[in-house]
Amino acid sequence: MERTVSEVSRLAGVSVRTLRHYDAIGLLPPGRVATNGYRYYGRPELLRLQRILLLRELGVPLPSIARILDEQDDEVTALQGHREQLLQERKRLDVMLGAIERTIAGLSGDDTVTDDEFFSGLSEARTRLREDLARRFGEATAEGFEKAVRETDGWTREDYERLGDEGRRLLLRMAAARDRGVRPDSPEGFELIEQHHQGVLELWPATPSSYYALGDLLVENADQRAIIEMVDRDLPEWLAAGVRAYAIQRLGFSRNTEETV
Repeated sequence: MERTVSEVSRLAGVSVRTLRHYDAIGLLPPGRVATNGYRYYGRPELLRLQRILLLRELGVPLPSIARILDEQDDEVTALQGHREQLLQERKRLDVMLGAIERTIAGLSGDDTVTDDEFFSGLSEARTRLREDLARRFGEATAEGFEKAVRETDGWTREDYERLGDEGRRLLLRMAAARDRGVRPDSPEGFELIEQHHQGVLELWPATPSSYYALGDLLVENADQRAIIEMVDRDLPEWLAAGVRAYAIQRLGFSRNTEETV
């Protein structure tokens, strides 16, 4: 049975625009295109879309997905491999989620979280963030993060809760702006991003390059994304776009003359 692009969009929970983009880059061409220009998708295309979405959930970039799918002919073997990856990812996320929930609960002033649990969750989150920074940007950036963390060695739980409250209020204002259709790179959007940038500078002497790179981290790092999604599930991408635009337009970052992050 063939389905139109609108039917596939509803069935898979992805936008028509996304499906057209996948077609444009050769990742998911329709089974056929009618003389009137309508795209139709059959079972092979739906199976391929399922695999694309699975790999996207695992954080695989689109160019890599195209290569993986083109190299794998056996659908069953490929899906079994994806299943194993998802099981491993679920185990990792279960452990991570517990630590994140303890940290968020502590930052929210949850009295049921003991001080030991609060600082344990905070330490675990910092360790994962340091590892992510080292993997993405190298040891120099990770060491810079460690130095910034040492500056907060004397902080109490109340200090962290105050910081968490301030950050949450800013995220709520960003979410409200996004709901009103405010673009992250608009003057109003930049007013909010500027406050975010100042908050980052209080904890970490971020260069224009590292602040730009923070845009990717906010979306791709599970801990950072989870904190933002607690306010609004659609906010990470808006904030990330604003961070990148702010780094370019207000901080003078240029991707052609990238300094060390």
